[in-house]
Amino acid sequence: MEAVIAVVALLFVLFVALGAYATVKVVGAAKRRVDETITHARRTVEDHTLRAKSFAQPGAVGELAQLRLKLRTSMRATQDALHAGVGEDESLKESLGLFERLSAHGHELDAELRRLESEPDRTTLAGRLPDLRERTERIVEAADSLRWAARDRARRFADDDLDTLSAQIDVETGALRHWQTTESMETGSTGAGAAATAPGSSTAGAAGSSATGSSATGSSATGSSKADSAAAGPAPERSSSPPPPWPEAPASDAAETTEQTWPDSPQRQRAEEPTRPAINPPGPRQTYPWQKKPRPESTT
Repeated sequence: MEAVIAVVALLFVLFVALGAYATVKVVGAAKRRVDETITHARRTVEDHTLRAKSFAQPGAVGELAQLRLKLRTSMRATQDALHAGVGEDESLKESLGLFERLSAHGHELDAELRRLESEPDRTTLAGRLPDLRERTERIVEAADSLRWAARDRARRFADDDLDTLSAQIDVETGALRHWQTTESMETGSTGAGAAATAPGSSTAGAAGSSATGSSATGSSATGSSKADSAAAGPAPERSSSPPPPWPEAPASDAAETTEQTWPDSPQRQRAEEPTRPAINPPGPRQTYPWQKKPRPESTT
């Protein structure tokens, strides 16, 4: 029984401690949120006030308001840029440390400008304006340089990542369209083969045409030489022996030449031809009782 009571008491204490811790955390988060809201509202009010003073109050007071507004705007933009980039790039921690040191000078200058806004001696204020303007320009220039360096670094990383991603996408699209790669390779090999074959074929064609031209030239030369020899006639024999006599015509050929050489008449040919038997000789006609007797051809 005592053990059960001890366990229950321990659990109660544990729950109370957890509740107190959660309450402290929630109150702290709410307080920070309220402080941030109040700081943001105060900052917004101060910025609008400075902007109004810079336009409404001419002279040294208005210029002091412009310097404060310019300093606060630059320092706030640099702070936001570095805090946003330090989570992604660890090398910006050193830049953030440099900015904190610069922020100390910026807060000191802003406090001094705020005190000088209520300075009644305008002549002394006008005499210190060049020094204040120079300090403000130096701090603003340093903050802007730090901010733009951080932004350029982030943009450079983004460009490198984009280039790598584009190369990977090109490789993937080429792998997906593998048939185009195969066709391009086949086309390239075909074009290379055609380019390699074209000089040989042109050389062979030129050789063939030259051979054909030479044969044609040779044949034309041979033909022309034959035509010249035919036109000139047979060359005279240089031998002193007389030519052999022509042979005499046979007697049978002379007898045949005295006879008629015209073809025989068709009647003589039909008389000489033997009679050919008919293929189917005509048989006796069959007579019927209702037919009349055949009348003789002669009437006498």
